Amino acid sequence: MKYRNNIGALLITGTLIISCASNPYAPTNRVHKKQVKALSKELKVLPPPSPGPNAMQNYAEDWVGTTNFSLRRPNIVVIHHTAQNSVDQTLKTFTLKRTQVSSHYVIGRNGEVYHMLNDLYRAWHAGNGQWGSNTDINSASIGIELDNNGFEAFSPMQMASLLELLEDLKTKYNIPTANFIGHSDIAPTRKNDPNRTFPWKLLALKGFGLWYDEPIDIIGEPVEGSNTAVGIEPSEFGRVSNDSTPSPNSISQNPELLDVSPRVALKIIGYDVTDLPAAIKAFKLHFIQTEVDTTLTDYDLKVLNNLYKKYL
Repeated sequence: MKYRNNIGALLITGTLIISCASNPYAPTNRVHKKQVKALSKELKVLPPPSPGPNAMQNYAEDWVGTTNFSLRRPNIVVIHHTAQNSVDQTLKTFTLKRTQVSSHYVIGRNGEVYHMLNDLYRAWHAGNGQWGSNTDINSASIGIELDNNGFEAFSPMQMASLLELLEDLKTKYNIPTANFIGHSDIAPTRKNDPNRTFPWKLLALKGFGLWYDEPIDIIGEPVEGSNTAVGIEPSEFGRVSNDSTPSPNSISQNPELLDVSPRVALKIIGYDVTDLPAAIKAFKLHFIQTEVDTTLTDYDLKVLNNLYKKYL
């Protein structure tokens, strides 16, 4: 019996050695574990360190640790495309320290899912961006990268894996339906991912993100005197050029298609409207997709009007 146990132990050890040897990311996995250990040590410091370099002088003499706490939970999911040519290229990018970028998950074209970081850790995927009043998206979100060069359609196997993952994340962390968004939504001046082929409507039908009610009923002709509607700036409607100067010859001249100005509606949804043309373009990349530009047509205004009420 002892002999058999030794043989079994040797077989297990041998399997582990072969497994480690066959994993090209074994060295970076060791770095990962080292960083996890360092962060864990930080959390165990008692009493907790001073929150800043200039320590307050009126801290109580005795430290009192609460008995009621848990780990923070993410409440936003940000979807990206990798803008690279293969999943291997992306995995390498996310395991090189000099790149300073990462993501919680990477999903390959064939549907394989790489869970690169514990969901409760802060990945570096969002960069500078904003959604609603949240200006530190990395601290509140899970990042998912889809292996895609930025121009091609997303494969059925990839989407099937994504939907399964989103269901798991939504259930596990109770993430609100409206908080499944794209990188371009939070960083409209910098990013355009996921690309215009991404099936946001499909995700919304499954409960991940909001979508407008279809069909949208459009009023065809401009309303007489609509540019002087009470409480609405005429320049807020229609075409907004890239230099942020509204065109007097807007495609849409009908403010009655929207109950509030586009700026207000987009802000209610969550967009940063500091650069209004960029926000319009990001909105159209997500919800219109056929024409991704800075023009708001009558149809776009009706979609926006339908949507912003869902986010209220």
